[in-house]
Amino acid sequence: MSFINYSSREINCKIVYYGPGLCGKTTNLQYVYNKTSPDAKGKMISLATETERTLFFDFLPLSLGEIRGFKTRFHLYTVPGQVFYDASRKLILKGVDGVVFVADSQIERMEANLESVENLRINLGEQGYDLDRVPYVVQYNKRDLPNAASLDHLRRELNPRGVPDFEATATTGVGVFDTLKMVAKLVLQELRRGSEAPTAAAPSMPPRRGPVG
Repeated sequence: MSFINYSSREINCKIVYYGPGLCGKTTNLQYVYNKTSPDAKGKMISLATETERTLFFDFLPLSLGEIRGFKTRFHLYTVPGQVFYDASRKLILKGVDGVVFVADSQIERMEANLESVENLRINLGEQGYDLDRVPYVVQYNKRDLPNAASLDHLRRELNPRGVPDFEATATTGVGVFDTLKMVAKLVLQELRRGSEAPTAAAPSMPPRRGPVG
């Protein structure tokens, strides 16, 4: 849930990148961080595990405008993909405003993708969230690999509700900012749809897949 910093006149929103191990969550955040102006971002924090890193940083995208005179600062997080880090994933999801599910397009990783989506739904539910009612975007990463599943197959298996989704190759930046802009747009829609206090924004169903307006 977003919170307000009245001294800096900022609304702070939390976006979590979720997905199976080594799907490209870290690569997404690293690309965004490297392409964001130093004046608009905080320091990147990295917590290393044996196989992955959990990253965090915040930034202030000035192009998104203001809400009731407040600027919007986004805090981006990744979660560790391995099952034995489930407690860490639950902790990182606490207070989330929007979720990006990063799927590994490799056909042999479909089972891991499905398990991760179900794990996301369960972990959100334990904290009182409904995946069907939070700002949610799906990214199909690693589209450049020869063993990538077809887009139709990925959508059928991983996005039956038809939430906004994007093809990506995070190593080169393809689709990275498209994904981020859409989830930020959905979060801001929730804030604007809320009552007088931004923190009172009620969750609702995100729009179906379509171009960024």
